[in-house]
Amino acid sequence: MTVKPNLIGGEWREGSSAIESINPSDTRESIGHYALADAAQMREAVVAARAAQPAWSATTTQVRSDLLLKTSIELAVRKEEIGELVSREAGKTRAEGIGEVLRASQIFQFFAGEAVRYGGENLPSVRPNINVQISRDPVGVVALITPWNFPIAIAAWKLAPALAFGNTAVLKPSEETPGVAWELFRVLERNGLPAGVANLVNGRGADAGEALVEGVDALSFTGSVRTGRGLAQSAIANMVRVQLEMGGKNPLVVLDDADLGVAVESALNGSFFSAGQRCTASSRLIVTAAIHDRFVDALRKRMRSLKIGHALTAGTDIGPLINQRQLDTVQGYLQTGRDEGAELVEGGQLLQAGTPGFFMQPALMTETSNSMRINREEVFGPFATVIRAADYDEALALADDTEYGLSAGICTTSHKYASHFRQHVKSGLAMINLPTAGLDYHVPFGGTKASSYGQREQGTYAVDFYTNSKTAYVGY
Repeated sequence: MTVKPNLIGGEWREGSSAIESINPSDTRESIGHYALADAAQMREAVVAARAAQPAWSATTTQVRSDLLLKTSIELAVRKEEIGELVSREAGKTRAEGIGEVLRASQIFQFFAGEAVRYGGENLPSVRPNINVQISRDPVGVVALITPWNFPIAIAAWKLAPALAFGNTAVLKPSEETPGVAWELFRVLERNGLPAGVANLVNGRGADAGEALVEGVDALSFTGSVRTGRGLAQSAIANMVRVQLEMGGKNPLVVLDDADLGVAVESALNGSFFSAGQRCTASSRLIVTAAIHDRFVDALRKRMRSLKIGHALTAGTDIGPLINQRQLDTVQGYLQTGRDEGAELVEGGQLLQAGTPGFFMQPALMTETSNSMRINREEVFGPFATVIRAADYDEALALADDTEYGLSAGICTTSHKYASHFRQHVKSGLAMINLPTAGLDYHVPFGGTKASSYGQREQGTYAVDFYTNSKTAYVGY
């Protein structure tokens, strides 16, 4: 058995143990075995990043830009090969896997530009004979903890700005997708990554996170609310800057005047694509009375046309869930919904897809209320509920009645309601006649309430998390 190692201080190192990555579309296929770092190795990776940081921050912005641009180019050239790995390991369809690799390439390309573009300001003082110069310095060493649902895109949108702005990094990917992270680091290494500037350490959950928090200057985490809150407490105790992207219970409001076709496609994509395993998924469909029955009937019909199966099979619309635990969780919520009085009107059954995997027909439940557990807790699977609302005002109130605030959408042909919703819904993202899922890489991403904490990710706004501003007063 060959175990693929971690990258610490420029050396590929064996771990204290190993983990096997399995294809969720065909559990007979092993993606590979990957070294697991213990807490001591996590700390070694932080030490290596600390040692490399002064030299990396002293490099020219062109050197940093070149590394990111070369990485972007290789990812684009190898999009089909690496995209297939994403599909095999994360269960995404082939098109999704390739698309995610292209998105990672675009992110590295964007921050290759930002590396030579970001700067400061030169302002006159309010006092005579003084200039004020505002510049940005790297934060230092950053710990990056990434999830399995977007294993290369989220790694890219954390790593690229960290490196662009002169920081060094330690990345801990999810145990479910170590192979994608390992391949990304091979790409970085081939394109000139200096020893210790970025370190890869596979580890188990919160224990690894606790070890990383001890010696870094900043922590960026994407994952569950429970884990994020625990890491935040440790980070604050250690005076570590923290950025958290966590869960969502995202509403899609459908008004009486909506274009029915647009509403159905928005709900279908947002609720069920990527097997519903997106923090921006539309898990609550809030539908006003006059369109409710027509919407449910049309969505049910459209759901029946979906092809669920092996992620790499041509024509597959939706692949498997990531593992048995997640499949059991979603099935458990279906039973919870029944117990609460909801009606399962479509899907929900386990599927045989020709290979042993974690396949499930997307599920739709109606006759639900916003107080039910299925409408309060994030399910993270191909599962959506319908909540009936009397009118726009009640729909907006229901949309905001959640501890989360990541993404929210509305389907309407009314400019009045679309504009009011965009301005007043309590979420970081507002989608008009679009799925609640789907992002651009050059604009900020993040939510409100329990969904996010700290500065925004992506775009030019990323500089706020990965740098410190310095204000200098110069007399003349």
